[in-house]
Amino acid sequence: MPDLPEGTARRNTTTQDHGIERALDNTLIQLAEGALQDGTPLRLELPVRNVNRTVGTMLGYEVTKRWGADGLPDNTIDISFRGSAGQSFGAFLPRGITLRLAGDANDYVGKGLSGGRVIVSPDPEANFAADEQIIAGNVIGYGATAGEIFLRGIVGERFCVRNSGALAVSEGVGDHGCEYMTGGRVVVLGPIGRNFAAGMSGGIAYVLDLPAHRVNPDMVDLDPMDGEDATFLRDLVESYAAETGSPVAARLLEDWDAAVARFGKIMPKDYKRVLSATQMAEREGRDVNEAVMAASHG
Repeated sequence: MPDLPEGTARRNTTTQDHGIERALDNTLIQLAEGALQDGTPLRLELPVRNVNRTVGTMLGYEVTKRWGADGLPDNTIDISFRGSAGQSFGAFLPRGITLRLAGDANDYVGKGLSGGRVIVSPDPEANFAADEQIIAGNVIGYGATAGEIFLRGIVGERFCVRNSGALAVSEGVGDHGCEYMTGGRVVVLGPIGRNFAAGMSGGIAYVLDLPAHRVNPDMVDLDPMDGEDATFLRDLVESYAAETGSPVAARLLEDWDAAVARFGKIMPKDYKRVLSATQMAEREGRDVNEAVMAASHG
C-alpha cells in the first residue's frame, strides 16, 4: 500500500470529529423541534463525550434564527448531559437554553454566552470533594455577553476573560481570573490564582477570603461591601446551591451573617467613576450620556 500524503490522517480524524460534533447537535435540534417551533418547554437527558465539542451551539443558532435576539424564556430548552464534555461546551448559547453537565468539561465552557445558562457539577457517583478538584478547563466564559455559568468545583486559568455581561460562579480559579473583563459579575467561592483582575475595566468580582496580594491593582480597587452587595450575594449563593447542590454554598448559607463578611469586592476604578457620574447626573437631572463621557475621560 502506498504511503499516504503527509497530513492525510490528521485531516480524516478532524473530519470524523466534526461529524461527531454535528451529529450530536443535529440530534439536539431534532429533539427540540417542538420548542423551536412554538416555545413548548422541553427536558432531555443525554450522554456526552469529550469528542463532542461546541455542544449546543447549533441549537442556539436555531433559537436565534427563529425567535430573534431575545431568545426564549429561561429554561425553555433544558438539557442534562452526563459524561466528559469537549471544548466550548455551551458556546454562544442564547436565552432560553440551559445546559446541565454532570461530569467535567474541557476549555472554553460558555464561550460567547449570550443569555443562556450553563451548569456543571461532578458526576453524582463521584466520591471526591468538588471544591478540591478541577471541574472544567481554561478560558471559561470568554467574551460572554449575558447569561449564567455555575461551576461546582475549581476551574483553570483566565476565568471570564473579556466577560462583558454574564454572571459566573465557581469554587476556585487559576491564574489571571477576570482578565480584561468589561462587565458582568463574577463570584469565586474559593481560592484564586495570581494576577487576578489584570486589565479589568468593568463589572464586579466578589471573592471569598480574598487574598489581596493575588490581585493586580493597576486598574481595580478593593472596595468595602455594602447592603446591595450583601443582598445580591445571598440571592446568588442560594440559587447556586439549589442548582448545583454545592456543600460550599450550603455551609455559607448556614451562617450568612458571618459568611458575607468574608467576601472581598473587586471594583474597576474607571467603572466606579462612571457609575458615580451616572448616579450624580440622575440625581441632578443632567444628561447621563454627557456625564458618562466626561467621567470616562478622567
